[in-house]
Amino acid sequence: MKNLFKNIGPGPLIAAAFIGPGTVTVCTLAGVGFGYALLWAMVLSIIATIVLQEMSARLGIITQKGLSEIIRTEIKHPVFKFLAILLILSAIVIGNAAYEAGNITGGVLGLEAIVGNPSLQIGEFSINVLSIVIGLIAFVLLYLGNYKTLEKALIGLVTLMSMAFLVTAIITKPNIIEIIKGALIPRFSKNSLLTVIALIGTTVVPYNLFLHASLVKEKWHHKSDLQFARKDTFIAVILGGLVSMCIIISAASIQSTDIKSASDLALGLEPLFGSFAKYFLAIGLFASGITSAITAPLAAAFVTTGCLGWSSNMASKRFRAVWMIILVLGVLFSSLGIKSIDIIKFAQVANGILLPVIAGFLIWIMNKDSVLGSYKNSIKQNIFGFLILGISILLSVATLNKVFSLNLF
Repeated sequence: MKNLFKNIGPGPLIAAAFIGPGTVTVCTLAGVGFGYALLWAMVLSIIATIVLQEMSARLGIITQKGLSEIIRTEIKHPVFKFLAILLILSAIVIGNAAYEAGNITGGVLGLEAIVGNPSLQIGEFSINVLSIVIGLIAFVLLYLGNYKTLEKALIGLVTLMSMAFLVTAIITKPNIIEIIKGALIPRFSKNSLLTVIALIGTTVVPYNLFLHASLVKEKWHHKSDLQFARKDTFIAVILGGLVSMCIIISAASIQSTDIKSASDLALGLEPLFGSFAKYFLAIGLFASGITSAITAPLAAAFVTTGCLGWSSNMASKRFRAVWMIILVLGVLFSSLGIKSIDIIKFAQVANGILLPVIAGFLIWIMNKDSVLGSYKNSIKQNIFGFLILGISILLSVATLNKVFSLNLF
């Protein structure tokens, strides 16, 4: 057991990053709208995430560099290099600032179910105190600038979140046979395409590829450690996927069609299973919000420092300045209740475009002898990689279709 915990790496942080309030909401809508029918999409998402995150971890351990550093050094043409860096910085930094507000708001929704909605009235502005509390917790953990401290804190929060959603799913007394069918037999229900793509998109997160490559080199420094990184990735992503599936299962038990968010799910469960279900879900929502509130600014800092050639030391002034800006913007948007629709729309478009671009960059780099030598992709890894690249292109097109109402589907 001691060795097991000793070899835990960034895997739980990656799981924590993709199970944010957005994932909770998408999984809730999938369960309410389609029951167990879309569980197979989560299985597909888990496989895709494992494949891409393993590549990212392998790159970080073998090169001891982050993904953004490798992209900056490997693209030789100055114009292409400038465009690649501009796209990555705009999508990750501005996108993460927008999503940070959603992460903090999600954590607030969890706390509000337990402690109510305390607020401060300053002039015409009503400031949500809980947003500031969550922001301060994230600030303290990030400012410590120590990977091991972050790792322990997030492992605790992910465990708490996992148990909360697992217990919630068990309380609903689901049909096990139907769950197995839903997970193993792909079915497209009416109007389910965008929900399927949303489930994939909320799990296969572009910034996680940067975050993973940067964090593995904080934990491991030798090629022989690759076995530990792979096991860490495999276990954490599967457990994270199971948490998402538990949310879908919980939501499938709700008969009402008025459930539009995770907070509605908490209220929907209460008449059926008592107030305990609401509290379990509230704890899970709080944990998912705060873990993502930590990892989103962290990823933005790694990406920015890598793209601009700055030091990626977590205690450096520039590194801290980046995550502080992201965190402050998130707290500001969340606490003041600012509807940053245009920013979030930009983030959706940028990240929708970014996923196939980054997946393409990653597969390209993973096949370079000059970067990885004998640790480059095998034929099997490339087959999986290109299949996932195809799915990510579909996701990109669907995102653009949804945002701009192009009526392509």
